This record gives sequence, structure tokens and C-alpha cells, in this order.
Amino acid sequence: MPTYENGPVSIHYEEAGSGFPLLVIPGGGLNATVAGLAGHAFNPMEEFSDTYRCISMDLRNANGGKTVGPLDVEQPWDSFADDQLGLMDHLGIDKFMVMGFCIGGPFSWNLIQRATDRVAAAMLVHPSGVRPDMPDLFYNNNIKGWAPKLLAERPDITQETVEAFLNKMYRDNADFVFTVTRDFVRACETPVLILPDDIPAHPYAVAMEAAELAPNAEVSLYPWKENPTKVAFAVRQIRTFMKAYCPSS
Repeated sequence: MPTYENGPVSIHYEEAGSGFPLLVIPGGGLNATVAGLAGHAFNPMEEFSDTYRCISMDLRNANGGKTVGPLDVEQPWDSFADDQLGLMDHLGIDKFMVMGFCIGGPFSWNLIQRATDRVAAAMLVHPSGVRPDMPDLFYNNNIKGWAPKLLAERPDITQETVEAFLNKMYRDNADFVFTVTRDFVRACETPVLILPDDIPAHPYAVAMEAAELAPNAEVSLYPWKENPTKVAFAVRQIRTFMKAYCPSS
């Protein structure tokens, strides 16, 4: 994996294929890595590299990943967007499509908000969202599943910093999709394809609410991960959606 240095952040990324750029954001919460795509229902780096220039990166400070940098306690979501947009700039890419799994759902909405003119279309695959009955789900998951290894490997980061980071990221705006408001989604003209899931971290109700609000949203069949036939159907739908909204098509 090549490396892109952006100030104090060292970003490891991977590319496959050629054509119009597709930024792939892996799932896995704060432990999202390119290697983790192999365990997803499908791997976009393999599925779509015949037509698109697929680009993915390890999330900053993911366990098992190689992208490292400081924890931005004041604006955690935007710090990840800075990495994603910075990589696109580094690669000389202006306009691109984005496919976000899990945490990549909130990331995709944030990219659309931050760089509306650059995101041609977005595919939100089993996107994360807030369940009102489980407001501390993401904070607790990351305190247990992300923070301990990070703290063990990074003596420059303290428990207090981690807690402040997670509080800001997951508790200060524990509503809807974390990164944007319903009013933003309601006014968003970017074409969006949503493939809903229904587990605590990927609430069906939030995915469908976003789909109902966004004026140019489409939805996949549901459930779509039950068997290889349904996954293949969902992949075909994604391909048709991308072909329809790819500026070079």
C-alpha cells in the first residue's frame, strides 16, 4: 500500500482498476481498514475495478491499519473527511463517487456536505445510524473494541483524550446519522443509493428515513445479504446506479 503524508497524518491507501474514481470507505467502525473489505458481503475493490478507479484507505488510527495521526477531539468527523478529501487532492482527483460501508454512511454524508460539487453519487451500504433506545452503543463499542489497543500502542494518547474524542464523535450529536441534519438530507440533490441493514449499529429505520428524505435517493432490496444470489443482485443494482450517475458515462 502506498503512503500519503499530510502534515502529522500518514495515510496508507490502495488502488485498483481505472476509470472514473470511486472512493471506497470500509466498514468496521473506528477499526475500518482496506484489508477488512475482504470480510464484507462483497469487496468493491474486486467487483468494480473492471470499470472504475477504486481507491480505499485505512481509517486514521484503526487497529490493524497503517494510517496514523492525532486524535482531533474538537472535530473528529471532519478530521476523517480531511483525510479522505486530502487523499483525493493528493491523487489529483476532483470529482468522484463514494461507497461507504457501516461508518462509511456517516462519512459519505459528511463528504457530500463538505464537498457537494465533488461527490457525483454515493452508495451507503448498511450505514450506521443512531438508535434512540441505544444512545451509547457506539461509545461503548469503541471504548471496548478500539481504545485499548490504541492506548497500548500510542503512549502519546491518553485515556482522557480517547474519552473526549468518543464523546465528541458519538455523544454530542447522537441523532440520525451523526454528521448531517435531516434538513440537509431533505435538501440534498446528490444521487444516493442506500442498502439498508437491521442490526443495532445499522438501524433499518434510520437508513429508510434518510432514503425517504433525500430527493434523489434509491433503495436496494431488503434483506440483501441473506445469500450469494441476493448479494449478486445488490451488486448489479449498484453497478446500474453508478453507470447512471457517473459523469463519464
